[in-house]
Amino acid sequence: MKRKTPIQTPGPETGHTVAGTADAELQARVTRLGLHGILAHWDEFGGQPWLPGLVAIEETERARRSFERRQAAANLGTFGQMADFDWKWPKRVNRGLIEEVLALSFMEEPANVVLVGPNGVGKTMIAKNVAQNALVRGCTVHFTTAAEMLGQLSAQDSASRLEREFRKLARYDLLVVDELGYLNFDARYSDLLFEVVNRRHLKRPIVITTNKPFADWNQVFPNSSSVVTVVDRLVHRCEVATIEADSYRLKEARERTERKSRARTSREPKQP
Repeated sequence: MKRKTPIQTPGPETGHTVAGTADAELQARVTRLGLHGILAHWDEFGGQPWLPGLVAIEETERARRSFERRQAAANLGTFGQMADFDWKWPKRVNRGLIEEVLALSFMEEPANVVLVGPNGVGKTMIAKNVAQNALVRGCTVHFTTAAEMLGQLSAQDSASRLEREFRKLARYDLLVVDELGYLNFDARYSDLLFEVVNRRHLKRPIVITTNKPFADWNQVFPNSSSVVTVVDRLVHRCEVATIEADSYRLKEARERTERKSRARTSREPKQP
């Protein structure tokens, strides 16, 4: 009896077989991992049943180590999770917009994000969760306060060192600048901020938290001629999320004081 020739099923939209496509995909993964020894002996190792599992283990381990390195470099510190954010507390907040920002839709354009609101309403918490989500996606992230970033830039004692700092800030996939507006800066600091914004303009996004609307940024950088240009670059492509609320931290402090007071009262001996 004549043996039938095995039927090879074409892969989707190509003339390659399914087996051939799988082999090519595995070889591409090995190439991305830089496992040159296996690639050099592909005829010997390419068809081994243990190879896909080994590649998956190596990919997972490298992804874990990459995440840990990027997270340590991001400088996020501790922060609350969005599951704990009390959406009912603000008097006004665009939850849909903030959830879009948390989903990192702005990074695809790329567009900037400015979170505006008074002290203690959760701007930093939101910004850090955005940064964490970007890290999980595989991005490089740098979190800094405005005072820290501008102070670091102004401390550079040569043009070459300042240029190196600018290039570093321009390379991150996401730059988060917290607490812009809490301190006043002179015109030189405004120029430094402009340079950071300008180098990232239309290339990589910036997330900024501030307690002042754009119209009041001239109070942050008094006597500066570049403030208008900084705002112009930022808002060219920008999502602005305004949060109107009383300080949530003050609310929690009052609630804690009340709990402590009730507990102390309950422990006091009753008068006969």
